[in-house]
Amino acid sequence: MAIVALFDIFLNALFAVLYLLDANAIAGVEKVGFLEAFFFSVQTLASIGYGVMNPRTLYANLIVTFESISGLMLFAVITGIAFTRFAKSSTRVMFSRNATVNNYNGVPTLTFRTANERRNNILEAKVRAYLMIDEITEEGQMMRRLHELKLVRDHSPVFLLSWTVMHTINESSPLYGITLETMERLKAQILVSLTGVDETIEGTIHARHMYSYRSIKFNHRFADLIHMGSDGSRYIDYTNFHEITSA
Repeated sequence: MAIVALFDIFLNALFAVLYLLDANAIAGVEKVGFLEAFFFSVQTLASIGYGVMNPRTLYANLIVTFESISGLMLFAVITGIAFTRFAKSSTRVMFSRNATVNNYNGVPTLTFRTANERRNNILEAKVRAYLMIDEITEEGQMMRRLHELKLVRDHSPVFLLSWTVMHTINESSPLYGITLETMERLKAQILVSLTGVDETIEGTIHARHMYSYRSIKFNHRFADLIHMGSDGSRYIDYTNFHEITSA
């Protein structure tokens, strides 16, 4: 809104200067100064037309014509930007502060959490994870490379509450044999992207997060989120969403 207001003031000031180039351009006032020309431009640009001031010369009518066209284009652009801004669905997807590496069913597994902070569902949610590391080619050139991490489950038909995303570190994994020291030397990062469809407005949402090697905790696991109530029902406590413990 501030940008639009400043641009509107600038545009009216510019046309006011153009009107002042002709001393007889505006009729209806005894003496035409910058303020009179400015407010005449405001009335013209916004199609207000109080009927007090009006263009007198051919030059003034040409400027009015050009300003009217500019006003139509300006309002069209502002309307489009405002509609796009307010129609865009907010992502509100939360990722755990850390990722962990610990054994799951006897196999080392990279794990991180994500949660839907919205009250409605995210349909057909998909998660992708990539390992970003520095690599040196045979010619000695350093390159930043992306290696996709195959996830145990990368798709969820309905993403409502939380999702624990896991990558099995086996012989086919880019993380196989990598230690924390190796990740630091390679400046390793885990890039995570999540996409889905907002069920309310049926618009696609995007979320992404980056885990540096400092936020990857080996031999740790996440604290439990699911608890059992006194009546036997299960519930999720997001208080421990970011909590990790030694494995």
